[in-house]
Amino acid sequence: MVKIDAALPFVFTFDPATTALVVIDMQRDFIERGGFGETLGNDVSLLQGIVPTASALLAFCRGKGIEVIHTRECHKPDLSDLPMSKRDRGAPSLRIGDPGPMGRILVAGEDGADIIPELYPIAGELVIDKPGKGAFFATPLGDHLRQRRITSLIFAGVTTEVCVQSTMREANDRGYDCLLIEDATESYFPSFKTATLEMIRAQGAIVGWTAQFAQLEAAWHD
Repeated sequence: MVKIDAALPFVFTFDPATTALVVIDMQRDFIERGGFGETLGNDVSLLQGIVPTASALLAFCRGKGIEVIHTRECHKPDLSDLPMSKRDRGAPSLRIGDPGPMGRILVAGEDGADIIPELYPIAGELVIDKPGKGAFFATPLGDHLRQRRITSLIFAGVTTEVCVQSTMREANDRGYDCLLIEDATESYFPSFKTATLEMIRAQGAIVGWTAQFAQLEAAWHD
């Protein structure tokens, strides 16, 4: 068992044999300059800032034999899994399915929907294409975790308050112990990240725990 004494709001304990790392939506359209995120007026450098830590976390978990799962928010080319309420909301300059700087926006198989090279999956790692914010909705993730007898999940990725938090809440409701690595997740809005971290660990880890990557490393080396 691994115990992270410095985790918040209190010690987080997990068995590496029944733990998976879930890397949420580290996609080119969200992270890279010229992608969909930047066309919406966001400062993508904020998200780029976590790439080194997320990459180190990924390598660390691979080295420790922890299962790795990646997610991508994207839709079928015919958009049959895209609710119009999602497509038509707000007034963005580009909508899901429209031609964008890296191909059709958030469409499976397009360059922008793919994962950035620094965190690209390797052979044997599961990649979940999800049509919603949470990774359990309309995906095989739940069945996969049950089959692998996973009980704890470590999270990284973007954005903290949307897809990361949504997936953590879904996982919490399904009985998983969840740890979010604080310096391996980010938002376009720093205050949203801060508030989400506080919400996750409030009231005795009502959704889950948080810790820095260095704290995870240190706990393993104890």
